[in-house]
Amino acid sequence: MQQQAGNANGKIHWADVCAAEVDQDTPHRIATGITPSGPIHIGNMREVLTGDLVYKAMNERGLDAELIYIADDFDPLRKVYPFLPEEYSKYIGRPLCDIPCPCGEHASYAEHFLEPFLSALTEMDVRPTVIKSSEQYRSGRYTEQIRTVLEKSREIKEILERVSRRTLPDDWVPYYPVCAGCGTISNAEILAHDADCHTVSYRCGCGYEGVSDYAKGEGKLVWRVDWPMRWAALGITVEPFGKDHAAAGGSYDTGREIVRTIFGGMEPHPVQYEWISLKGKGAMASSTGVAITINSMLDIVPPDVLRYLIVRTKPEKAINFDPGMGLLSLIDEYARVAEEGNTREYELSAISSVATDIPFRHLVTVVQIAQDDDAIFDILERSGYNVANRDAVLARAKRAKLWIEQYAPADVRFTIRETLPEETFAFGDDERYGLGALLAAYTGFDEWRAEDIHNAVYKVAEDTNVNPKVIFTAVYIAILGQKRGPRLGWFLEALGSDFVTGRIAEAVNAGVE
Repeated sequence: MQQQAGNANGKIHWADVCAAEVDQDTPHRIATGITPSGPIHIGNMREVLTGDLVYKAMNERGLDAELIYIADDFDPLRKVYPFLPEEYSKYIGRPLCDIPCPCGEHASYAEHFLEPFLSALTEMDVRPTVIKSSEQYRSGRYTEQIRTVLEKSREIKEILERVSRRTLPDDWVPYYPVCAGCGTISNAEILAHDADCHTVSYRCGCGYEGVSDYAKGEGKLVWRVDWPMRWAALGITVEPFGKDHAAAGGSYDTGREIVRTIFGGMEPHPVQYEWISLKGKGAMASSTGVAITINSMLDIVPPDVLRYLIVRTKPEKAINFDPGMGLLSLIDEYARVAEEGNTREYELSAISSVATDIPFRHLVTVVQIAQDDDAIFDILERSGYNVANRDAVLARAKRAKLWIEQYAPADVRFTIRETLPEETFAFGDDERYGLGALLAAYTGFDEWRAEDIHNAVYKVAEDTNVNPKVIFTAVYIAILGQKRGPRLGWFLEALGSDFVTGRIAEAVNAGVE
């Protein structure tokens, strides 16, 4: 059996700790699950990636493990979410798998959201066995388990009331038929149970009375019973879940007793995780519109970076996701990790080889300077970057453009002024003197390199006794018409010496008769 993997610094990664805590001699099934009721976002991603990381760590230990994803497409539509037209109000309460697709291109409402999510998982090298809840119920996979639940409803009620400390109605039964009258998953009154025919008679709130055949998936168990039923029926041994389920008396606590007492099984090893929040807006949720989909983020960052977002943080710690400057910092941090190449975080994050060594922050500057693709390559070559893989460079440049359009703070965006900004005519003696000395320094350069360009400002400031901030500000105003801009060395290197020296010369002479 393989030894537990660790970082180069000797620290053991949290996924390896989980892999070491489970039984080392039995097969494992790691379950993840998300209801496809709306766009599946980065917050949802934490569950599946947490499961995938544990799965990979278990495989590396030589354990027999399988990662599964349970699509809860048999759940009801609970309300008309912000992204839905009002006409969907007629489908409230119906199974997601039976509701029409919002765009008309998928088999159902559930598939509309599942298809792009599963595609994103593949891109991030997460390849679970997909199990659809609707298919399990309708194939009869859970028939015996549902029969057991119906026969032991009183025992289950006692467990739920005692462990969760809540009171349930006297006639409570943990089975909701799909009403043949109104089509909704109904908290109907259960009138009778025929175990031999696997049917229940019910009276729905809509007034319809009928018979539900649970061997055909004409109903489903309530969540707190459905969950432990799956553990037993599917042989789940490890499962990540959010902190809400882990609360005292929560669904994991009740599930643990139900799976043992009712099904004679065992609860899975828990991997509790905290939420991913959107900076300044709170926990991500499609239902509130506070969310960024995985697919839209993959348009901007490589899949390795999104994996790293989860890899680097212990599951029990919250993640405050900032798609603005925070995302740039994350990309930079992953670039440093990838450069080291020998850390456990890199091993668990890396998917593809690094296609280009061009820093993302630099590309954010370059694409705002360049007028076309050829100009992008001219600038990068001038800065000494390898641009042999043209497609990789253009793909990364496209990501930078999307980030600028969608998430960049206002002070990161800029436009090169085609002519000298009027603001330069208001320059005083310090600005003109400092810029004049800087122009002389730049004109004398043998090579146009970012570090030398940047450091020259401080050298000129020292020689002229002009505050370096005054010189920096004057340069930005002369080129952008604003007081701040990208890091000056990279910025001016990308613009090229001819443009920079020409523009500074104009600024020095502006308004001088």
